[in-house]
Amino acid sequence: MNDGLWSPARRQLTIGLVLTVTLVAFEALAISTVMPIVKDDIGGLDLYGWVFSAFFLGSLLGIVVVGGQLDQGGLVRPYAIGLGLFGAGLLIGGFAPSMPVLIAGRFLQGLGAGATPPIAYVAIGRSLPESLRPQMFATLSTAWVLPGLVGPAIASLVGEHVTWRAVFLGLVPLIAIAATLTIPALRTVRPADPAESEREHEIALASGRRLPKAVRVAAGAGVLLAGLTIADPVQLGGLTIPAEATTVALVVAGLVLAVPAFRALTPAGTLVAAAGLPSAILLRGLMTFMFFAPDAYVPLALETWRGAGTLAGGLALTAATLTWTAGSWVQARFVTRYGIRTFVGIGFLVTLAGIALFGVSLVPAVPIPLAILAWAVAGIGMGLGYAPISLAVLRDAAPEAQGSATSALQLSDVLGTALGTGLAGAIVAAGARAGVQTGLSLGIAFGVALLVGVVGLAVTRQLRDARVQPARANVHPKAA
Repeated sequence: MNDGLWSPARRQLTIGLVLTVTLVAFEALAISTVMPIVKDDIGGLDLYGWVFSAFFLGSLLGIVVVGGQLDQGGLVRPYAIGLGLFGAGLLIGGFAPSMPVLIAGRFLQGLGAGATPPIAYVAIGRSLPESLRPQMFATLSTAWVLPGLVGPAIASLVGEHVTWRAVFLGLVPLIAIAATLTIPALRTVRPADPAESEREHEIALASGRRLPKAVRVAAGAGVLLAGLTIADPVQLGGLTIPAEATTVALVVAGLVLAVPAFRALTPAGTLVAAAGLPSAILLRGLMTFMFFAPDAYVPLALETWRGAGTLAGGLALTAATLTWTAGSWVQARFVTRYGIRTFVGIGFLVTLAGIALFGVSLVPAVPIPLAILAWAVAGIGMGLGYAPISLAVLRDAAPEAQGSATSALQLSDVLGTALGTGLAGAIVAAGARAGVQTGLSLGIAFGVALLVGVVGLAVTRQLRDARVQPARANVHPKAA
């Protein structure tokens, strides 16, 4: 125990990193829970999806930017900047007078949150022996358990009985605590040895080269989603451009920006699901799209459409978070026996079942507990299938290409989440403009998620069917 994660020499770094992940987890779950209240207060249903997409697009850029800076002045500066951006985003969100301002705050939060994973990985690699690293990753992953248990419940109570703004502002003091604990610990992290320093420098240079392409991917995704949310004609000088024409132009422009850059940042054949590593990269994006497109709207479905109150939406998010963690530990124990492809396929099937069951619960006659159970089922599926994709990437990538492969995996992960939440938001907004009932719009959005999941299930056949050593990292997409 004297040499473990909780030994005097390592305790402060362990606590600091765990608290940082916990802070991000509280923010993600709490804000998802109160968003229906936010929408009722400041309006902006047509921009609802952007609250989530902006965060993930900002996170995508933050991850790449920080990855390119970690060998230029140590870990403290990028950590402090990331935490500062996260805090600034919380303050902007807490005082936001309108949905566009809230979206800007969420983008800043994403930039800051994106700093956490690369800093944590480097700190763990430099300060812990290889024997302790799996334990640290498991510890960081379980940092989502406490926020999953109490975060949505607290957020629902505060949002209903105080103000939703307190959910944002109440997290700001935790930033000061995280900084107080973590920054001194990061200062004690030893510099990389010459060989490791050279490797980190190469990774940083690669991250710098990837940054312009990552910016194009994020910008293209943003332009595409903006096109999908255009509602009114655009006045350009004396010319009136119909909304439909603007939508087509922006969608095409977004694809032109994003697709070539995405292809350059991922293994050849990713977009066409080539066998092996390319399919594994693509599957991560399909899986996060499938789950997070409806996940962002679970509280809206239960609180606004079904009239069940914020507590029901919070309970559904809590259930999915906990079952995701449970499913992850199950796959970690049995993936060597049954193989990656089996678990990824089961993960897609179970998640699809959960989404379909939740879609049924949009019918007013269906009991609310069934909806909560349905989202718990979806969480189990994600737990079973999410981490094995990471194992497939590490297994199939050549040793000298593992860095670029894991970066491509992260890119696919975040992009799938951003596009899923954004497209679902565009569907709900279009339904509202057309006077369609919210339940029907949500059902269509859930149907799109199901279609993407079916495509993912078909692509799992392209994975190599081989056994690997177990790993317990990556039990949640936002865990460091």
